[in-house]
Amino acid sequence: MTRPAPGPFVAVAVAAAVLVGCSSTASSPGTVSTGTRPGTVTTMQGSAGVTPLRVEVVAVHPHDTSSYTQGLEFAPDGTLYESGGRYGSSTVREVDPQTGEVLRVADLPAEVFGEGLTLVDDELVQLTWREGRALRWDAATFDPLGEIAYTGEGWGLCDDGERLVMSDGSAALTMRDRDDFSVLDTVGVTAAGAAVPRLNELECVGGTVWANIYQTDTIVQIDPATGEVLAQVDAAGLLSPAEAAEADVLNGIAKVPGDGDTFLITGKNWPWTFEVRFVPA
Repeated sequence: MTRPAPGPFVAVAVAAAVLVGCSSTASSPGTVSTGTRPGTVTTMQGSAGVTPLRVEVVAVHPHDTSSYTQGLEFAPDGTLYESGGRYGSSTVREVDPQTGEVLRVADLPAEVFGEGLTLVDDELVQLTWREGRALRWDAATFDPLGEIAYTGEGWGLCDDGERLVMSDGSAALTMRDRDDFSVLDTVGVTAAGAAVPRLNELECVGGTVWANIYQTDTIVQIDPATGEVLAQVDAAGLLSPAEAAEADVLNGIAKVPGDGDTFLITGKNWPWTFEVRFVPA
């Protein structure tokens, strides 16, 4: 499996931000259209103040195509963790970010569908889709440390250092206590007053939240205090048509440790991870 290495920076071409809906199905009034098929780009009606960005590829690395990626998370020391979903094949794993080699893996029970995860001190917290169970793992050993029950669906999760931020596939972010997972607050995510649904994998960075929008090639940056979308990233075109035909949707965001501005992104059953910068479109 080979892929030509990018030049110093390979900029993925991005269409201009079009402030009209792109979904093949109608959205409800006051809701931003998010599209319903892989490969679409979310457009935000009336999205004045939303900065359009594109991805600039810095490096490309192999990725295990058997992983239905639900979450990516770097530890400060560069250890990369990944959560994989689907009933009967959900996992939590440690992955070499350069080679894609799976270094450690723990299987979830067959009746559990793994979702997003985050690192909380020396523990990994992994959501489940409809089971209402937040699984706790020792990050160093993958020994199970118990579970915490919650209501509703679990999609994405990140830790801003003071609280956890969780998505459930709606247009809302739920803030939770880092210790007992209790609900602290909920904020609706909007672009120019219109709700932005299907928030999926999350990454907390510098007081903001980056979120995949499910079934699209769009990533948004959110102010968690107000719920306002600050920026919209077009990540279309990372896979070749042949690769995209064998893969599922974009999902997975992890800030690369250090003072730089690069992120690692991938998708469900993708053959590659992409180290990227989010730059002006």
